[in-house]
Amino acid sequence: MTALFVTATGTGIGKTLVTCLLIRQLRATGRPVRALKPVMSGYDPAAAAESDAGLILAALGEPVTEATVAAIAPWRFRAPISPDMAAAREGRALDLADIAGFCRPHVPGPDDDTVLLIEGVGGVMAPLAARETVRDLMAALDLPTALVAGSYLGTLSHTLSAVEAIGAKRIPLSGIIVSESVESPVPLVETVDALERHVAPVPVIGLPRIVAPGAAAPAMTRQLGLIS
Repeated sequence: MTALFVTATGTGIGKTLVTCLLIRQLRATGRPVRALKPVMSGYDPAAAAESDAGLILAALGEPVTEATVAAIAPWRFRAPISPDMAAAREGRALDLADIAGFCRPHVPGPDDDTVLLIEGVGGVMAPLAARETVRDLMAALDLPTALVAGSYLGTLSHTLSAVEAIGAKRIPLSGIIVSESVESPVPLVETVDALERHVAPVPVIGLPRIVAPGAAAPAMTRQLGLIS
């Protein structure tokens, strides 16, 4: 696999953490990697290094500048709300075809061993444009996806609902990463086991909350099919 779309069951779940970990794990193997965060809401130019795009650039080993942020995240909005609402507050509108058109040229060709990671915004069903959601972008790109979930109370229903939403559009699901929530009601392994019973043979990977970008973490690249 040369490209993967990283989505989640909702916002603030851990997409950027997972994306950065995957970048670092791929770079550690010597595999070339690129990453995009095409749409960001809640973006403050004065704190670019702390933004999702800034963290991704740091994981890639690239400087965080206005130009490098714009190169991987061309649609940036200040309000920390759904992208369509954030765009409307600025008198702007998002167009699905434009976003997909930005992403497609970055997808590696058959003779290119570079891995491309595209991080979505919000959750699978987050409104993206006037009548379209992140799921519509995923379907338009037709790339395998990794679903990031939490381990909070209610995550089983949210995660399985997201899996159903992804499957309804025939989007390939490469794996589920359970990023342990701060207040998990059950041990992480039990949440992973419960999900595995419902989604097998899709791999389910548990990511303890003590993990930070650059720290030791479960090896995910092979399980997600990014390396053989």
